[in-house]
Amino acid sequence: MFSTIQNLVAEFSSWIWGIPLLILLIGGGLYLFIYSGLVPFRYIGHAIAILRGKYDKHDSPGDLSHYEALSSAIAATVGMGNISGVAIAIATGGPGAIFWMWVSAFVGMATKFFTCSLSVMYRGKDEEGNVKGGPMYVITEGLGKKWKPLAVFFSFAGLFGTLPAFQANQLTQTLIDVFEVNESNTFIAKLLLGITIAIIVALVIFGGIKRIGSVAGKLVPVMVVVYLITVLTILILKFDVVPSIFKLIFTDAFSGKSVLGGALGVLIITGVKRAAFSNEAGLGTAPMMHGTAKTKEPIREGLVAMLGPAIDTLLVCTLTALAILASGVWKGFEGNGISMTLAAFDSVLPYNSGSVILTICVLIFAFSTLFTYSFYGYSCLSYLTNFKTGKFYNYIYIATIVIASIIKLDFVINLIDSAYALMAIPTVISTLILAPKVKKAASEYFQKLKMNEF
Repeated sequence: MFSTIQNLVAEFSSWIWGIPLLILLIGGGLYLFIYSGLVPFRYIGHAIAILRGKYDKHDSPGDLSHYEALSSAIAATVGMGNISGVAIAIATGGPGAIFWMWVSAFVGMATKFFTCSLSVMYRGKDEEGNVKGGPMYVITEGLGKKWKPLAVFFSFAGLFGTLPAFQANQLTQTLIDVFEVNESNTFIAKLLLGITIAIIVALVIFGGIKRIGSVAGKLVPVMVVVYLITVLTILILKFDVVPSIFKLIFTDAFSGKSVLGGALGVLIITGVKRAAFSNEAGLGTAPMMHGTAKTKEPIREGLVAMLGPAIDTLLVCTLTALAILASGVWKGFEGNGISMTLAAFDSVLPYNSGSVILTICVLIFAFSTLFTYSFYGYSCLSYLTNFKTGKFYNYIYIATIVIASIIKLDFVINLIDSAYALMAIPTVISTLILAPKVKKAASEYFQKLKMNEF
């Protein structure tokens, strides 16, 4: 019975992530990239100033500061997808998949600018008057009530896409690998780890969005800096192979011969899927978090959100990819995503210190994601039902952590990939339709900025 479900989910994931969805995500994002006139990209400095709190106003509607909103969104995206997901991309698509992750990230920056600007422009409220954001509210508030079925479709897919299955699965696998648990005891060990992780996550997520934002704001800078230093150390030790690595990424990107026997289309899809899993641009999760930011300026939040894919994919994912490729362990490696990354770190860093450092990074990365994703699922269920019922999602979320800790990785990846694909359809369609509203608002905002009216 379960194997039949696994096969069906695998087939559906393969089908839904075909050329049409690739056109929607990359084609739609590329259209937004060009349609923006690259104007938002000229204001990266201004985005950083916003992030630093220069324009924060405590009386603005919302729950989180710009920094907390971005930290929480990055906490959700800079997670296992950056450590394990990159390894999976290299294992299944070869080094060339990294190039297509980069392309997807640049396109994703434009996508996030539009989607997160819209999430503030068209916010909703729950029964208690709390500000809510996300594609479901953008669709109903921006496109009208007749589009509500599309909003319901997004929210239903979001209930599955935001489950913590991948993070819980790979976190337990990391601990099993590091502590070299005997194969006969693996199931019990994973079960106990899953229960422990669930308890820790419960202590944070039942405190609500403000506690999640506060914890994420403290964790994100630490985890990015520690990971950056570790990978730079690996690259310094393997400096002689770094130039050839970049050459390999670019040449393999247009051949796909390393793994896929020249199947360039499959290689591109692999890169885009893993980038989508990594930075979530176009999927609709980040707008739910950015929609709660304390601001009256939609464009301001769009600029802050745009920094997400740059930090997530262009920086952290690239670091992981370079570390794995520099180590050389990716060639003929048998094992799942996180096992490859662990092997790469250990093969370069002395005294098996790579496993210890990576385990610490994985713990921080995974828990930050686990804390934040619960808010996304809660938001989807709240929209479909009501504020009080939405709170029950956290119980489902905690139970999923335990279950995901003991099931196979392939099933987890296919399930989440399928849900992400379904979430992307209403998110990108609504964004493309409402893009002129964002462009007009951006033109007015940047004009005011030039006139020093802020």
